[in-house]
Amino acid sequence: MKLKIYIEEVYKELVQKVSWPSWSELQSSAIVVMIASTIIALVIFVMDMGFKNLMDFIYDMLH
Repeated sequence: MKLKIYIEEVYKELVQKVSWPSWSELQSSAIVVMIASTIIALVIFVMDMGFKNLMDFIYDMLH
């Protein structure tokens, strides 16, 4: 019985209380997330290549 009440309350909250974004808001948010993810991935790639080159230089000096 409690499960039924819980499901009804969840449904009411999702339908009546949650403010869902419009399609255009959703698209613009998705674009922002994709751009931010790309920038972060590029920064991590550059850092990774920099550390790789630094470590290669250090190992070459030791051998």
